[in-house]
Amino acid sequence: MVEDMNKYLRRLLSKVDGLYCIIISDRDGVPVLKVSTDDAPDKAMRTNFLSTFGIATDQGGKLGLGKTKSIICMYENFQVIQMNKLPLVVTFVTNSACNTGHVLALEPQLEPLLPVLRGVVGDT
Repeated sequence: MVEDMNKYLRRLLSKVDGLYCIIISDRDGVPVLKVSTDDAPDKAMRTNFLSTFGIATDQGGKLGLGKTKSIICMYENFQVIQMNKLPLVVTFVTNSACNTGHVLALEPQLEPLLPVLRGVVGDT
């Protein structure tokens, strides 16, 4: 089953020009499923980087604006797009020229994988 999920994520990865990796992790940043190209930056795929989403959503919640759905960070050479699918976080790392809308449009295509992965992670 994991191999089928990896193949499915690889197909999604190939659909968007400039998309370097898709990582589905738990809230603490521990990867559950990950696919990437050789161009993916190693530092953006580390647990300590992935775990910052939880901190950012906690801070955002203090603003009283409601639940954080996604966070988009743009850097000089990369973009990092993270989606809140608690207890999971979906992270996309792209080049800086990648169409962010195309990446966000992958969300409904990821939905079939999430119930199975939520069962693995459990509700924390």
